[in-house]
Amino acid sequence: MQTREEALTYGLSFPNTYVEAPFHDPNWELVRVKGSRKAFLWVYERGDYVNLNVKADPEWRDFWRNSFEAVLPGYHQNKEHWNTIILDGSIPDEDIKRMIAESYDLITDCPSKRIYEAVMQIPKGRVATYGRIAELAGDKRMARAVGNALHKNPDPDHIPCFRVVNSKGELSGEFAFGGAGEQERLLREDGVEVVDGRVDLKKYGI
Repeated sequence: MQTREEALTYGLSFPNTYVEAPFHDPNWELVRVKGSRKAFLWVYERGDYVNLNVKADPEWRDFWRNSFEAVLPGYHQNKEHWNTIILDGSIPDEDIKRMIAESYDLITDCPSKRIYEAVMQIPKGRVATYGRIAELAGDKRMARAVGNALHKNPDPDHIPCFRVVNSKGELSGEFAFGGAGEQERLLREDGVEVVDGRVDLKKYGI
C-alpha cells in the first residue's frame, strides 16, 4: 500500500464510513464513521510520500513505532494516542491494514457495543447478572448502563438479552422481551429453570 487511493479504499471497506475533506485543503482527506463523525484514518501527502494518521492503543503504540522506522508519533495530533504511517514501501500491507483496523475499532468502541458483545458470550442454558455483564464489558461500575442498553437491544435474534437477570436472579419486568412471561418462556426454552420469577444463580450463573 503506497497510494492515497489504496489507503482510502481500504478505509472505506469498514462499515458506515465516508470520506471528508474538512480543512478546505484537498491534501487532507479523513475517513470518518457515520453517526459519531469521528475520524479513524487521516490521509495526506508530506514530503515525498503519502502519510496516514491512525489512532493507536497505548499498549500497541510503541510496538508499531519500534517495529518500523516509517511509523512515527502522530503528526499534528496527540502523540500519546495517534501514530503516523509513512507509505514508503517499507511496511508490509498486512501490518498497515492491521493498524488501520485497530484505529477503526478504537474509534467505534462504545459502552453499548461492548455490552452487546458481552451478552453474546452468555452460553445457552446460562444467565448473567447486570453486574457480570458490566464486568465483561470492561467496567463493573456501569451496571445501570447495561440495563439501558438491553432495553434498546437492536438485534434480539442475535443478542440474547433475556439471559440477563438482576443480582438476585430475578427476571425483568413485564415490559421487556415482548410481554408478560416472555423472558421466563425464553429461559425455559434455553433449559434454565425459573421458580417464582427467579433463577438460581449458583446453578445457572456465569
